[in-house]
Amino acid sequence: MLGTIIWALIAGTILGYLAKLILPGKQDIPAWATIGAGIVGALLAGLVASWLGVRQTAGVDWILHGLQVLFAVIAVYLVARLYTDRRSSRGGRTHY
Repeated sequence: MLGTIIWALIAGTILGYLAKLILPGKQDIPAWATIGAGIVGALLAGLVASWLGVRQTAGVDWILHGLQVLFAVIAVYLVARLYTDRRSSRGGRTHY
């Protein structure tokens, strides 16, 4: 259990920042939101991979890892949009 939590934190951090690199433009979200989006993306990708029957395969689970990156990119994009929209509606600073 503890190993799974630690692995989720490590994978979420890596996937979140990888997603920020893949997305065009700048995502002005804090580190905790990036890591959280990466973790959510990794967990959702694991569920989808289980539903598709490709979560555990012989060798490297390339389909699972591809889904994790895809879901992390989507999660970071959505969080960045929500965070930016919320900040601008509050009259907060926006960076251009």
